[in-house]
Amino acid sequence: MQPNEMIAPGEVWLVGAGPGDPDLLTRKAEKLIAAADIVFYDALVGPGVLDLIPQGVEQVSVGKRSGRHSKQQGSINDLLLVAAQAGRRVVRLKGGDPSVFGRSAEEMAHLGAAGVRFHICPGITTASAAAASGSASLTLRGVARGLTLVTAHLKAGEPLKLDWEALARPGGTLGIYMGRAAAGEIGRSLIAAGRNPETPVMVAVNVSLPSERLIRGKLSALAFLVQTISDDDPTLLLIGEAVAGTPVVADMAVGEVLAV
Repeated sequence: MQPNEMIAPGEVWLVGAGPGDPDLLTRKAEKLIAAADIVFYDALVGPGVLDLIPQGVEQVSVGKRSGRHSKQQGSINDLLLVAAQAGRRVVRLKGGDPSVFGRSAEEMAHLGAAGVRFHICPGITTASAAAASGSASLTLRGVARGLTLVTAHLKAGEPLKLDWEALARPGGTLGIYMGRAAAGEIGRSLIAAGRNPETPVMVAVNVSLPSERLIRGKLSALAFLVQTISDDDPTLLLIGEAVAGTPVVADMAVGEVLAV
């Protein structure tokens, strides 16, 4: 099969670009990128992933960042539809996995209503990549039997509306996407709802990129942990006993103890 045969003219693929490192792309995602003749990409798609787009392929930025939306979702839906109806081979690159806070349902509904065929290529979501970078686990037998992913994205002037009692229950890991701005409120609300202030927290910034930072602490200090993080740095909060990770690793070959 030739690369461009993976996408029929007039089809749209929603492709997970992973957390940023191009080495974390699926093989299928890389093939689809090579097969496209137009690529619409989000702000959180890593530069190394964009470098894989062949020369001559049209690239359209439709990135949305907090407070600086270059395109409204309705406009993005229309751009995808127009490109598909023109017979283009369309790839819609989304950071992480398209089905995890990627608003893929809205794009699929818009395309489907117009009779345009679409497909999804999943990607590694940031929570998985962050746990891997931190030598941690998102679940842990007997300690964290479940994983809950929520988004803390706020509209200007609106309070953060989450089911704090449900999120504060022990026995699971909580992953909060876009949580930097609301970190103080998140920490206070979880503790007020009964979560132990000593619960381990890992703040993951620019996950999988060369500028990645992993900041560990306790839930009671969550507001402090995010103080040095820029507004422009994508930030994920992981909360729960499982994400404490392995504090030391013994290298038996050389007899050293290495901090992780």
